[in-house]
Amino acid sequence: MKGIQFVTDEKDRRVAVQIDLKKYGPMLEDFWDGLISESRRGEKVNADLVNRSQERRLKRAAAAKIGRPRRHCSAIGVGRAIEPAACF
Repeated sequence: MKGIQFVTDEKDRRVAVQIDLKKYGPMLEDFWDGLISESRRGEKVNADLVNRSQERRLKRAAAAKIGRPRRHCSAIGVGRAIEPAACF
């Protein structure tokens, strides 16, 4: 498979993988988010954090509806265009 290479040990067992982030970055980010979400299952939720996250999401949705320009913020994700207010 192009863009994916396995690292093997002395007995040819796969011990690691190298993934081309330009090709598979968004897919890998979704996979990673799922792993984090699953690992946090059962934890208490910080309502303040959830509210801020929802507010940011609503602002981004509103900006998209009125056609405000969005900018890229590499600190947040791989090649993702985001609302400037969410770039911190």
